[in-house]
Amino acid sequence: MIRNRATIKGIVQGIGFRPFIYKLAKKWQLTGFIRNNSFGVELEVQGEAEAVESFFHELESNPLPLAEIYSIKRMILPPIQETDFEIRGSKTNENKYAFIPPDMSICDDCLRELFDPADRRYRYPFINCTNCGPRYTIIKDVPYDRPKTSMAVFEMCPDCSREYHDPEDRRFHAQPNACPVCGPHVELFDGEKRKISTADAIAETVRLLRQGAIVAVKGLGGFHLAVDAENDEAVKRLRQRKYREEKPLALMARSIEKIEQFAAVSENDRRELQSPRRPIVLLPKKKSNTISNQVAPKNSFYGVMLPYTPLHYLLLENEFLALVMTSGNMTDEPIVIENDEALRRLVKIGDYFLVHNRDIYLRCDDSIVRTVENRTMITRRARGFVPQPILLSQKYPQILACGAELKNTVCLTKENQAIVSQHIGDLKTEESYQFFLKTIDHLKKLFDIKPEIIVYDLHPEYLSTKYAQEQALKNKISVQHHHAHILSCVAEHNLQGPVLGLAFDGTGYGTDEKIWGGEFLLVDGAEFSRLAHLEYLPMPGGDMAIKEPWRMALSGLFQAYGEEFFDLPLPLFKKVPSEKQRIVLQMIKNKFNSPETSSLGRLFDIVSSLLNICQRATYEGQPAIMLEQHAPKGIENFKIYDCSYQKEDGKYIIHSTHLIQNIVRDLLAGESSKVIAGKFHQTLIEMFTDLTMALSRETGVRQIVLSGGVFQNIKLLSGMVKKLSEKGLEVYFQEKVPTNDGGISLGQAEFARRVVGKR
Repeated sequence: MIRNRATIKGIVQGIGFRPFIYKLAKKWQLTGFIRNNSFGVELEVQGEAEAVESFFHELESNPLPLAEIYSIKRMILPPIQETDFEIRGSKTNENKYAFIPPDMSICDDCLRELFDPADRRYRYPFINCTNCGPRYTIIKDVPYDRPKTSMAVFEMCPDCSREYHDPEDRRFHAQPNACPVCGPHVELFDGEKRKISTADAIAETVRLLRQGAIVAVKGLGGFHLAVDAENDEAVKRLRQRKYREEKPLALMARSIEKIEQFAAVSENDRRELQSPRRPIVLLPKKKSNTISNQVAPKNSFYGVMLPYTPLHYLLLENEFLALVMTSGNMTDEPIVIENDEALRRLVKIGDYFLVHNRDIYLRCDDSIVRTVENRTMITRRARGFVPQPILLSQKYPQILACGAELKNTVCLTKENQAIVSQHIGDLKTEESYQFFLKTIDHLKKLFDIKPEIIVYDLHPEYLSTKYAQEQALKNKISVQHHHAHILSCVAEHNLQGPVLGLAFDGTGYGTDEKIWGGEFLLVDGAEFSRLAHLEYLPMPGGDMAIKEPWRMALSGLFQAYGEEFFDLPLPLFKKVPSEKQRIVLQMIKNKFNSPETSSLGRLFDIVSSLLNICQRATYEGQPAIMLEQHAPKGIENFKIYDCSYQKEDGKYIIHSTHLIQNIVRDLLAGESSKVIAGKFHQTLIEMFTDLTMALSRETGVRQIVLSGGVFQNIKLLSGMVKKLSEKGLEVYFQEKVPTNDGGISLGQAEFARRVVGKR
């Protein structure tokens, strides 16, 4: 007879872990107990030595599907007198370390009950159990118990209470457990804040959506704006009211079979769509379909998700091929989470409001993923992923990394885990900044992190930088933007030793106070050397050059031809008034409000404008996205352009002006824009591979890291991974955090650890 105590850290609360252990202990005829604590769970088991070992072997080899076990620490205790195994109440420790599970999609068992007329939760829009439902968005503190969630105000009825206290029931200690008798309920309001009198608010909502209404629907992590995706007028009206010109709108369809009517679904796409995380998955459009052209204009992809709440399934039960389900906010503002806030802030968009009285404690957008080489790349990491930590190879001090200005996330570290927050968004409004502050405070409280170090971007005007500099902490560290990009991938893959980092994006503040974005860096922990970069070009008008790519085209043409470029019969000159062109030329010549940039993102803008694909960006990255999609398949067979690089003052400079001249030559010779777009992509792949090989030979470094928003371009990423791998190099790109600025905070934390480690 032996007795063991085990402390288990990981995602083990709120997912049915204690009843799972209870049944496992009963199977092996063990006595003892299990309880939640602020670390995770602790348990004691007693029985025959062979049975105890079998218990732990099964626990580790066949864990509960939603559980993530990070560590099990065992110790031997003397046996005691006891006759049963029991589940005890939670124990609070001073040093919290419990990991909260992400919000998960409704499970198959609950879905069956939802549509079973004999079940007491038939058509109840808040059905859940320990295997599914809200978690992160409703929790206020740990341990994860009902009184510390937004379900605390709902007292369970006798039936729910009986389930909650029965270790054999799948709703045992399911904190959001509820039913129509005792739980949350939905209500429908019109735009005048008047409650719609109806026996079935969901059925009435379906009827209104069928008529073309825009309905704000409260979900797990915030409101969606819903509209029938086949109703062209309704989708157009949504765009007008939301001031969202062309950025694609997300879709939700009831099943894979429905999705396949309008989009192509690969095996990896199918896995992601059906996973409990239920992200939005980017899928190629099918040419002939009935989805409104207004959903994703000038784009070859749809962003599609399956329903993930019972309410979604009820809305999509029979009526729709798909619903537009876009974030419930005005463009560039955080997603709305409160009923009163929705009736105030969304009243100019929504015709009706389907709300409920289960509070959302912390907003959380839908996550976005796409398939790359049969693997999953995360574009936006939020619902379903957060707050699951990234496991690191080293122990970290307690760090707060404040992220970037665009696509902001924050990252906190504790021991060997990095907790990267949900997508916060662009820190350009007071509402976004308040969300940033609340997220930091909430994660610090949940994980009991008291940062010793705060790290931030080198850019002096970022709100995240200003926040960091205002904090009372003595240990403040700044890090260059692209250095952090590379270290983000280094941390994710637990890489050791120096790496060659290709950091390609739209903008980042350089150590020379210029705008970087086409960088080849030798990165060795806290140190980096800039080995190569794209030549600098002026950005006439600063940020206006991002919104109006023709400005960058004029800049590139001036660099390539001087003022003689006006004599070239290029299509873009017909699209932009000549007076505007003359003003911008003067800005370039006089270096007035024209910061210099080495950004690859801006080179994509130039080519997109030259090919007359996009002259005005209505959302971030649009010219580059349209250029990528304009290029045909099979670009590896295209002849490449001449594009040189040479060493100047110890660095290789890539002469993009040569590339521009070759593209202009093709244009004037009548070559199709599709062929030119393909040749442009393949030229970059070949040239960057060639330069990377040269740098690898010079430095002896064979680990290659690809990071930055430009690597969301799948043609470029796939082409470079293939070419560099064929050359025998080890190539890494990001899969656990976004390659865009949403992953920067992890890299900042890695930088801070390296700096402190050197002291």
